[in-house]
Amino acid sequence: MPMKKLSRLSLTALSVLAVTAVLCLLCTSCTHSTPTGKESPMGKRTRDSLSYLELRHYTWGTNFILQADSADLALLPVKASYFRLYKGDRVVVAEFAIHPGDETDSVWVKLAHSQEGQGWLREAELKRAFVPADSISQAIHLFSRAHVFYAIALLALFMVAWFVRASRRKRLLLVYFNDINSVYPLLLCLLTAFCAMTYESIQMFAPAAWEHYYYNPTLSPLKVPFPVSLFLAGLWAMLIVLLAACDVVFRRLTFFSAASYLLGLAACCCFCYFFFIFATQFYVGYLCFALFVWIFIRRLHASLQSAHYRCGYCNAPLVRKGTCPHCGSVNE
Repeated sequence: MPMKKLSRLSLTALSVLAVTAVLCLLCTSCTHSTPTGKESPMGKRTRDSLSYLELRHYTWGTNFILQADSADLALLPVKASYFRLYKGDRVVVAEFAIHPGDETDSVWVKLAHSQEGQGWLREAELKRAFVPADSISQAIHLFSRAHVFYAIALLALFMVAWFVRASRRKRLLLVYFNDINSVYPLLLCLLTAFCAMTYESIQMFAPAAWEHYYYNPTLSPLKVPFPVSLFLAGLWAMLIVLLAACDVVFRRLTFFSAASYLLGLAACCCFCYFFFIFATQFYVGYLCFALFVWIFIRRLHASLQSAHYRCGYCNAPLVRKGTCPHCGSVNE
């Protein structure tokens, strides 16, 4: 029976290409700079708009959606006169004003709901009750809410505990504990941990960069601050590795076994994300991530040293030529 030889360099070549692509994106993203308006002549309003964008991360024309139950816009200069907005109403920033005598918040923002419905609101109340209309910003707001965050964390912890117990009884396949012969699932968990560590590091050391991204979201890792670029590059790498992992799993397992394995993989990724979110807050996450990288390198080395052949009859992985232990065919 003829034997199918696996290329030992295929995985290495793909890894090198992926790392090279990510490095190119990161190096390009380092050229990010904030527009100053000195490159070309522009009006005072445009310069003020860029100044507000740099200081407050949003500016004139930014669209918001009310997330609170209601909000009252003050119809200044008429006292005790308000225009009420309700949850789901859309507004746009029309003007800024500074009130030095206001001890609560000196920055006031004029919001326009319609031609007739316009009024003023303190900036602190704006950030508390409104969310940018962009879908990415709304997704960030949703997953940053405390009850959603803890609910997903508890669900992930429960699922991982159940899958670990089942895999130790040799009934289920699970990443690392009772894994398939592929590094893609473990690499996906590693990238999830990297994104979580990067996100929490941004919150700790560069919160202004994340606030600017929150009000001006994009899926491109280009032309954003470097730490945010690092986070977005990690998300794109996760998507690529996820597709590769799904392809490998469905090729090597039956449909129901593959679905069960991918469910366990999702639970492991969620667990890695929340674990590194909490661990990074106490600086232990960096040490844990270094240990995770070491574990992945060992698994990658073992994967490259094993099963370089496949049976020509049943396509099962083989370490060496000879009789296939799965189907009994002789491979020469």
